[in-house]
Amino acid sequence: MLKYIKESYNELVNKVTWPSFPQLQSSTIVVMVASAIFAVVVLAMDLTFENVMEFIYKTLGNL
Repeated sequence: MLKYIKESYNELVNKVTWPSFPQLQSSTIVVMVASAIFAVVVLAMDLTFENVMEFIYKTLGNL
């Protein structure tokens, strides 16, 4: 277990390349925009499905 911890620490300190702050900011903005677009798409699908189901229930309810 101790060997694993030492090797993990060594890898994090010497082998991992950490992004710079500007790279981190641009990546964060990309993720936020993509999340917002995805949320809008899911909202549109939800509202469309709700309206279609409401139409179907009203149509079948009048039979």
